[in-house]
Amino acid sequence: MSKKFYMTPGSCSTGIHILLEECGLVFEAWIINLLAGDQYKKDYQAINPKGTIPALVLDDGTALTEFSAIAWWLARSYPKRKLLPTDIAGEVRVLGWLNYIVHTLHTQGFARIFTTERFAPSTSDHESVKAQGRQIIDQGFALINGELAGRDWFADNFGIADAALFYVEFWAVRSDIPLPEHCAAHYQRMLTRPAVRQVLAEEGYASALR
Repeated sequence: MSKKFYMTPGSCSTGIHILLEECGLVFEAWIINLLAGDQYKKDYQAINPKGTIPALVLDDGTALTEFSAIAWWLARSYPKRKLLPTDIAGEVRVLGWLNYIVHTLHTQGFARIFTTERFAPSTSDHESVKAQGRQIIDQGFALINGELAGRDWFADNFGIADAALFYVEFWAVRSDIPLPEHCAAHYQRMLTRPAVRQVLAEEGYASALR
């Protein structure tokens, strides 16, 4: 049985897709159409009752869910790829940034812009919700910009936090949200990686590589 990766092109699952390619894994990709409600269908609910993406089903049938958990599993399962620092202090530092990107920049910032109605049912409040999201995004990128000053990656090598940062940078670029200097440089470095270029082409975003 091969691994099965459940993903939505251009979503947060793009970051896990990149890590799978960086690890050189063989897997089946299954598209979950969030707009069509595929995440609530019985077959997918049996795999991930949370109804979220991404999900990774391992060779033994175990289903991994949540970006941070899948990324950490990949890093620990394939240590030769050096996706995490080997010392506990370095690992915890990277995990801190990974979780900040996923749980603040993504679910508090971009979510307010992409899924405004979840935060404010009344349309009269939508602009203020989006403005709050933009503020969270700008503050988040400013913090990360300072962290990346003088370094190419969050650690000595490309790793799981960089894959997470890439997907929110990708969203920012496509939403005409300017990236600060070091984040913009990080995004450009990511675009030169063969795995990133392959993933973007496969997910239908080859134009981002030009």
